[in-house]
Amino acid sequence: MGTKAFAVALAALAGGIGIGLLGSKAAEATGRNPGAATPILVISIILAALIEGIFILSAFAVTYPTAP
Repeated sequence: MGTKAFAVALAALAGGIGIGLLGSKAAEATGRNPGAATPILVISIILAALIEGIFILSAFAVTYPTAP
């Protein structure tokens, strides 16, 4: 049971780091080219949703044994 909980925690940590990197790179790209702010924002929102979706799938993929 501990291994499954560790896997879910690792997926949550990876998702948080991924969204953080996505946000920092989107801010950097907007700073370099302010005219492309809207397309960068749209792509960032879509990618953040996909990253969170992967975490949610991994959290629900783990099944814990039920008590008899």
